[in-house]
Amino acid sequence: MSRVGIIGWPVSHSRSPLIHNHWLAAHNIKAHYERCPIDPAADFRAALNGLAADGFIGANVTIPHKENAFAAMDSVDAAAQKLGAVNTITFRDGALHGSNTDGAGFVAGLKAALADKGAEGHDWAAHPALVLGAGGAARAIIVALHEAGVPQIRLVNRTKERADALQGLSSRLSVGAWAARAELAAECQLLVNTTSLGMQGAAALDMPLDHMPQTALVSDIVYTPLETDLLVRARAAGLVTVDGLGMLLHQAALAFETWFGVRPPVSDELRHLVVDDLRMKSVEDD
Repeated sequence: MSRVGIIGWPVSHSRSPLIHNHWLAAHNIKAHYERCPIDPAADFRAALNGLAADGFIGANVTIPHKENAFAAMDSVDAAAQKLGAVNTITFRDGALHGSNTDGAGFVAGLKAALADKGAEGHDWAAHPALVLGAGGAARAIIVALHEAGVPQIRLVNRTKERADALQGLSSRLSVGAWAARAELAAECQLLVNTTSLGMQGAAALDMPLDHMPQTALVSDIVYTPLETDLLVRARAAGLVTVDGLGMLLHQAALAFETWFGVRPPVSDELRHLVVDDLRMKSVEDD
């Protein structure tokens, strides 16, 4: 039986095994997906070689190892090259190939959410977008928005220097002050929160929405909780909301296709399975 898994530190919280093992069973593929904690102090390439020797054919990568994974690859795809980060590894013919499905997963999740809401025709890509945060997810989303044709990508971060460091990702990227985030949302048909603000156990995100068009989309890549305060307020204001589960599931589907040659469906059944697991963990934490 082939093995695949999720590499990170820690990885005990990851829903990836639940997601991928659901798809493996559905497609009758003889493989098992598991958690693979790798200490940041370890020799990362040696750890990957060990996984290959143990029968792994692929692995997802999460924090804090995406940049380490990029450095350890023998080859990478265009997305990983631009981002300097890898979230999907394929062990092939004694070599390591890295790819990055985060940005494509975000856009796929956004489109799927709009389709579910009967809003497939929304022209979000034809208008400015505002991105909050300057971490790895923000990097992937900025590149994906550029490739989708968004004419102007506005970026703000609490530490402006970190946002300034991302200027090279897109010729359409402009960095603004965190204090000006409400005004910068004007004319934007898409707002994306990539910060940890609003996550369970973190401070709330103070993001006024009164400057946004009534037809705007508000996306929060946080999925614990699934209904963040930002999304609750956006929905109350009549805006279209997109939760963080879509990006998680669709980037996983792209990784699965990389390893097994089939794109698994992101079904309602799977979404309910993950939501139930999130709720169960939330009750345990309480």
